[in-house]
Amino acid sequence: MDYQVQENCLTIFLPKEVDHHNAEEIRKSADSVIEKNHIKYVIFDFKDTEFMDSSGIGAIMGRYRMIQLINGEVWAVHTNARIKKILTLSGMTKIMQIYEEEQENGEHK
Repeated sequence: MDYQVQENCLTIFLPKEVDHHNAEEIRKSADSVIEKNHIKYVIFDFKDTEFMDSSGIGAIMGRYRMIQLINGEVWAVHTNARIKKILTLSGMTKIMQIYEEEQENGEHK
């Protein structure tokens, strides 16, 4: 799992597939970094992600619960149509912000 810490913000660059094979590693690594760096904001970067199952949703939900306890926020960035649909159907869009970049011509990516 690749990640980047800037002050109290953790960006997690998710792999191509977020499934039961790597959800546990994401959980453990994220929890360790959150605790060690006093993280208040978590950004899940889906740029390279093509697939996510319920294990991935569980990993995100667990980090949300952790961050919510300290009044932090969880964001999703670079979501493609498939990932956005998974997040919406699972109810994740009710608890996390999805940041959409504006393209130069004003259209959403």
